[in-house]
Amino acid sequence: MGLSINVALIGNPNTGKTSVFNLLTGLKQKVGNYPGITVEKKEGDFRLDRTTKAHIIDLPGTYSLNASSMDESVVIELLLNKNDRDYPDVAVVVTDIENLKRNLLLFTQIKDLEIPSILVINMSDQMQRKGIQLDTAALEEALGTKVVLMSCRENKGVEELKKALINYRKLSTKPILDVASIDPAYFESLKTTFPNQSLFKLWLVITQDVNFANLDRQRVADTSNFRTQSNTNLKRLQQTETIKRYQIINDILKKTYTIDRTRGTDLRAKLDRVLIHKVWGYVVFFLVLLTIFQVIYDWSSVPMDFIDESFARLSEFVKSNLLPGMFTKLIAEGVIPGLGGILIFIPQIAFLFLFISILEETGYMSRVVFLMDRSLRRYGLSGKSVIPLISGTACAIPAVMATRNIENWKERLITILVTPFITCSARLPVYLILISLVIPNARIFGMNYQGLTLMGLYLLGVVMALISAMILKRFIKSNYKSYFVVEMPNYKWPLLKNVTLTVFEKTKSFVIEAGKIIFAISILLWVMASFGPGENFDQAETIVAQQYIDKQIAAEDLQYEIDAFRLENSYIGILGKVIEPAIAPLGYDWKIGIALIASFAAREVFVGTLATIYSVGSTEEETIKSRMASEQWADGRKVFNFASGISLMLFYAFAMQCMSTLAIVRKETNSWRWPLIQLFGMTGIAYISSLIAFQLLQ
Repeated sequence: MGLSINVALIGNPNTGKTSVFNLLTGLKQKVGNYPGITVEKKEGDFRLDRTTKAHIIDLPGTYSLNASSMDESVVIELLLNKNDRDYPDVAVVVTDIENLKRNLLLFTQIKDLEIPSILVINMSDQMQRKGIQLDTAALEEALGTKVVLMSCRENKGVEELKKALINYRKLSTKPILDVASIDPAYFESLKTTFPNQSLFKLWLVITQDVNFANLDRQRVADTSNFRTQSNTNLKRLQQTETIKRYQIINDILKKTYTIDRTRGTDLRAKLDRVLIHKVWGYVVFFLVLLTIFQVIYDWSSVPMDFIDESFARLSEFVKSNLLPGMFTKLIAEGVIPGLGGILIFIPQIAFLFLFISILEETGYMSRVVFLMDRSLRRYGLSGKSVIPLISGTACAIPAVMATRNIENWKERLITILVTPFITCSARLPVYLILISLVIPNARIFGMNYQGLTLMGLYLLGVVMALISAMILKRFIKSNYKSYFVVEMPNYKWPLLKNVTLTVFEKTKSFVIEAGKIIFAISILLWVMASFGPGENFDQAETIVAQQYIDKQIAAEDLQYEIDAFRLENSYIGILGKVIEPAIAPLGYDWKIGIALIASFAAREVFVGTLATIYSVGSTEEETIKSRMASEQWADGRKVFNFASGISLMLFYAFAMQCMSTLAIVRKETNSWRWPLIQLFGMTGIAYISSLIAFQLLQ
């Protein structure tokens, strides 16, 4: 067996930490949550040499070990807990060549924990263009560490970093700051009480209790007697620590680092004057969104049609080539249509994640956050709310988790409650199939009607989120005043590897998570649609044949009537008929009602549910879209017409059709009160909006 070491990847936000992680691990990475908390955990494995393997964990971005959010507290708790299985043998602190002074504050704190630490200076390919000169050898000597210059864009520095990791035991663990110099009397007393403990670790335990009271007391020394000082005095000592560290950093950088501030800033300044302008900034953002939604429709139509037709042919192939029986029907009418109902949307979902990833990689997303802060304040939100709201376009669950960065509880709670209004990727399959059915595929001024409708639905979700936030602001009281600070990263070309990995991981996660739910629900629905109580179901063929005994009817049409009658009298048909009176005023039949109930597990199940229901008894090679388009009421009217289509889209735009989101809101608010308010409030808004829309448009 070879040697395995734990590596912690640590750094400020926007230093390229994720790029380093992707460069080292490639596809050998996984994403989960830290045990007991909903903070994302990224980890992966890579080989250093033939005998040594490294397990690397990408910790949440933090500016220092004086944490102010739950994400940052994760970093503190891991670095203080030697009994944690992920406790690092060596820390890799990633810094940005242009912001080295600020980044080194975190590095000095990590090193003072006496953890072997390697300093990675990223984006080194920018040094010449930015007029930066760095004496690496002198910097290594001053910091007592190994310095690795990296350029993820040019794939430089990887081998040097791996060599440094192999030799991590040779790294000095001597602290950079004498922490006792902050307050000699206080720290002398602390040292006397805990003679065998690291002073800096004890200091972090004391100060982090002020912020969180969340560290595991069984893992660290009991320092309760040293928390008798006021919070104000402890904060003053923290500020003193920060000042002393910057004094050391300034002295080091004066000898090792020079930068010509006049170079390379003109383009950034010119772009910022437009992109964060109080008028043009919003215009550009609107045009970016418009372009994205147009491209999503235009580029993905060919692969979508191919997937749709392939599943229809596969279903027909199974029916024709397997032995007749219940198992064949289950596969052909349950599993295949159900999976086809989600896989058909992979192209559009992948394109959506592609564009979001590009916006983040280029640095534009931070400008959007800054721009929107001006507008969100009046609604009881802050600029930090933009990150969860934008994350909500992928999934509401991680978006709700992302609110942990918002210190103000009122702003955080409002953000949690309104985030599900933002159109997530799970709604996308519902929107796409309905838009293709009821909105003409035509253009105006070169823009596709269907793309405009999709963008309108996204904007509608944003508008409803803001209106709801404004209402909640009046009812949720708080006297806490918060301030918004965001870092503007430099503009840069997106790294192809980062974008590719993001699209792959996000799309794979969507397909796997949705696929598990759809697979289970498809089988359940098929069973409920294939069996039923009483004579009406068992004698369906005889009963229907008797009704048409005196009428001329083709064999295919008779079989269709038999299948329809059997479906109506199945278990699923009976359930649908029970709820039909409540949803009929919205323009929905009992089959749509079943899909509404099933999709509470996950919104994207809606299409798969209808695909499964319509496939039961079907003998023709039809696509999902064609089955839905041909569905009719008893009087010959199409079920999916303009009025019912708009009504359904509005229902899914506003309804809380996701039990997983409710569960995470319960966890984040530690109460059932808020998720229940969310569930009934959003469902009420959805029902009323859909009712008004259908009654006006029919």
